Amino acid sequence: MTRYLVTSALPYSNGRLHVGHIAGAYLPADSYVRYLRARGRTVRFICGSDDNGVASLISARKENRPVEELTRDYHDRQAADFAGLRIRFDVYGGTHHPDFVETHNRLSQAFFRAIPDKGFFTKKKTQQLYDAVAGQFLPDRYVKGTCNFCGYREAYGDQCEACGKSIDPLALINPVSTITGTPPEPRETTHWYLRLDRFEQPLREWLEGKRDSWRELVLNFSLGQIKQGLVERAMTRDLSWGVPVPLDDPDAAGKVLYVWFDAPIGYVSFAAKLCEELGEGPEAYARWWKDPDCRIVHFIGEDNIVFHAIIWPAMLLAEGTYQLPHQVVANAFLNIKFPGKEEEKVSKSRGAAIWIEDYLKKYDPDPLRYYLTTIAPENQRTTFDVEDFIARNNGELGNTLGNFINRALTFTVKHFEGRVPPAGARDQRDEAQVAARATQAEKVAAQLEEFRFKYALYEVMELARMANRYMDEKAPWTQRKTDLAACGTTLNVCIQTIRTLMVVMEPFLPATAEKCAAMLGLRSIPMWDEATDELPAGHVLGEPQILFKRLETAEL
Repeated sequence: MTRYLVTSALPYSNGRLHVGHIAGAYLPADSYVRYLRARGRTVRFICGSDDNGVASLISARKENRPVEELTRDYHDRQAADFAGLRIRFDVYGGTHHPDFVETHNRLSQAFFRAIPDKGFFTKKKTQQLYDAVAGQFLPDRYVKGTCNFCGYREAYGDQCEACGKSIDPLALINPVSTITGTPPEPRETTHWYLRLDRFEQPLREWLEGKRDSWRELVLNFSLGQIKQGLVERAMTRDLSWGVPVPLDDPDAAGKVLYVWFDAPIGYVSFAAKLCEELGEGPEAYARWWKDPDCRIVHFIGEDNIVFHAIIWPAMLLAEGTYQLPHQVVANAFLNIKFPGKEEEKVSKSRGAAIWIEDYLKKYDPDPLRYYLTTIAPENQRTTFDVEDFIARNNGELGNTLGNFINRALTFTVKHFEGRVPPAGARDQRDEAQVAARATQAEKVAAQLEEFRFKYALYEVMELARMANRYMDEKAPWTQRKTDLAACGTTLNVCIQTIRTLMVVMEPFLPATAEKCAAMLGLRSIPMWDEATDELPAGHVLGEPQILFKRLETAEL
């Protein structure tokens, strides 16, 4: 009766969502949660916007509006995008959202206060870049320059997007303030540093114990960072926007927690708020975060590995009462290729993206969910090719899956009065197709248990391909003229296959599965363990419909 707490990385509430975001941390998480629920497992799905920190301040400055207004606006727009894609969280909070900020600040500050007495913080005066024109210290994301590791010229002062390594802003080559565009100067300030070096051994042992279950993308990067040696990292910032540092120390005045300290605590605070809203009490979140009978699974993008597999676990170890994640599932970056153009990295700043908000104005969610899963960058970077997306929608979804379901049900409604025909005397070929339903359902489940979503979806489509071959071989349109009973048996097997397809496709194509349920005359989608149960002869079917619209390149 293990319980599951599943989280998706908190998106910054400073911009719109694009296909790269969805492919990384949100779609696979939603598919996993849907699968768990279909298996009858107890699960809570947690997410929300990351409102604090420099990213929101920079965007607010660019858009010339208050940061509170900006974060609330993008929070709502992102929530609408997720809902439009049928990504359904149990709670979608916000670290500075009016409904969540009190709980979030309280838990973040309590977490922070638990660490100094244990000796895992170092308070020290350091040099930090200061913009004399703006009259303020520059947090990491307010500084850009050339990465001192790989030479990437557009690196921010916290992490290089090109090589993924954490950066000391003072080590950037030719740094420039993103506020005024002027070179900053080093000045002295005081901050609290987390002693990551104290956790090298426990983190290494913990990660080594995940060799058989975690993706190499996560393990290789994390263990590589530890091998290089972990250094102290400042967990406070000179800012006014964020969670105030909760220390009775004059040096803490005017400082806030580092956004990557309080952001993962958002998983906790949002869960706590959900527990309160469900009437379970303010401390009920501990049952999910501190009880080893609950498995915590984080879904993230490639750029968040260092935080979720090193810094966040080190924070948990330092605090001492929380359990470590059971699994950290990371996807690599997604590139994009538009017709007539070269492949490039998805980029908000360059506008090289397919925006979810725009896509949903014209198109159904399932074709996008399908394509992003089939090309999921589970082990390495992959490419969203617009022409390939159209081809797969029209071919795999339209011709293979949709066409089989439509023609089988349309034929049955027309020639068998809209009712499931009797199974009759099934021959060896019929029984083989019936048996394939259970085999494929088991294969899909096995892949989902191992977080291999693209392979799980492949097995779903393999059942559809088997069904097409079966129907073509049996040719019920011919059987109807020579042996109506055999025709009924063929269509019975096809309908039972559709029933199984409906169940196993639901984690990936929830809207399509719901349409299938209506077409099969069902009020709801059965549980996973009922996927191979059969509809009885005489069961009344619903109205057949086209499941997938053809797409054209010019239209997109």
